[in-house]
Amino acid sequence: MAFRDGPFENLKVPLAWTAAVVAVVGVVGAGVLLMTDRKTPEGGSSVQAVRGGVEAVAGPVGGVLSAPVRWAGSVGDAIGGYFFAVSENRKLKAEVAELRAWKAEAVALKNVNARYEALLGLRLDPPVPTVAARAVLESRGPFSRSKLLDVGAARGVHVGNPVVDENGLVGRVTGVTGGVSRMVLLTDVASRTPVLIERTDARAVLTGDGSNSPRLDFIRGVGALKAGDRVLSSGDGGGLPRGLPVGVVAKGMDGAWRVKLFSDRGAVDYVRVLLFQNFAQLVDPNALNAPPLAGLNTAPEPTAQQAAAIGDAAARRQAQAQAQAERARAAAAAAAATSAPNQTSSPAAGGATPAATQRPTTARPASPRPSSAQAAPSGQTPPPQAAAPQATAPAPTTEGQR
Repeated sequence: MAFRDGPFENLKVPLAWTAAVVAVVGVVGAGVLLMTDRKTPEGGSSVQAVRGGVEAVAGPVGGVLSAPVRWAGSVGDAIGGYFFAVSENRKLKAEVAELRAWKAEAVALKNVNARYEALLGLRLDPPVPTVAARAVLESRGPFSRSKLLDVGAARGVHVGNPVVDENGLVGRVTGVTGGVSRMVLLTDVASRTPVLIERTDARAVLTGDGSNSPRLDFIRGVGALKAGDRVLSSGDGGGLPRGLPVGVVAKGMDGAWRVKLFSDRGAVDYVRVLLFQNFAQLVDPNALNAPPLAGLNTAPEPTAQQAAAIGDAAARRQAQAQAQAERARAAAAAAAATSAPNQTSSPAAGGATPAATQRPTTARPASPRPSSAQAAPSGQTPPPQAAAPQATAPAPTTEGQR
C-alpha cells in the first residue's frame, strides 16, 4: 500500500512552522549544553565524557568516509597532471633554474653558520619525540577550526601537545581519548600562541580570529617587524618548543599585522604530534634537586695522561720538601760548629785560667770592698789589690757569651 493511500494522505505539514520548530529546538539544546558545561574541581568539563565518546565514535567513521574522497581527489590530480604536463614541465624548469642560485647561497650560509656555532659553542634545542598521525575529520565554522586525529592517549598524546606538518606549526591538542584526539588550529578563535620575529627577536602573541591569517597582538618594541619577516614559536611559558616555523608577517586589509601560515601551503592530512609538555621533561628532576656539592663525588676517573701529570706534580712537591729539610739541617750544623770554637778560645785570650775567671763572679757579692777614695787617705795611692778585679776582664766576656 502506497503512502498516499494510507491514513496520512491528507496530512499537510507547513514548511515555515516546521523550520521554526527545528530552530527553537536547536536553540533550546544549545542553551542546555551551555548551562550544563561547567568546570569541574579537577579543571575538566562536565560534558567532556560525552564529547570524548562522540569523538571516539566519529573518528573511525570519519576515517572510513574520508578515504573515498581522498582517492577521488588523487585520481583527479593524476588526470589533471597528465593533461597539463607540458605547462608543469616548463614551470618546473624555471623553478629549478631559480633554486640553483638559492642552493649555492644556502650552502654558503650553512657553512658560515656551522663555523659560528662551533666558535660560540651554541647548544641546539633538545630533540622532542614525535608521533605520526592522520587528520580523519574536520570541523569548520565561522569561528571553530579544529580536526580529529587518529592517535590518542594510547600513543602518549596529552592535552597541550603541539602539532606540526612538513611546512610548520599547525595547532595544539585540546582533547584526548584512548585512540582519538582533537586538534585546534592556529586560526581558531580560542588559539593563543606566543611567537617571536626571527629578524628582530621581538615577542608577540598570535591570536586566531577565524580567518586564514591570524592576527599579531601585544607586539613588543617600535618597528619590530615588517612585511616578509619570518615568525617562529618563542617557547615562552614552556608550552611549545622554541623555533617552530609558523609563517610570514603581512599587512592585513584592516591595517593590523597578520601572519600567512606555512601550514596553508598544502592540505593538513598527515601531521606529527610533538610529545612535549614542558621543558622539565627534558632533564632529570633528581639531578636538578641534587645537593650543591654532589658533583664533587661523581667526578670521572682521570685519564692516563692526567694521572701521570698528577704523579709528577706530587713527586716534585715531595722532592722540594726534602731539599728544604736538608738545607735546614745543614744550616743548624754549621751554626753549632761555629759557636763551639768561640766558647773554648775566649778564656785564653784574656790571659787568665778558668778558676781566675770564675773568682770575680763569686767574690763580688760575698764581700764588697769600699772605693779607692774612701779606703786610702788623701795623697796616697790605692793598694795594688784594688786593681785586681779590673785586670780580670774575661768575666764580662764569658757572661755575654752565655
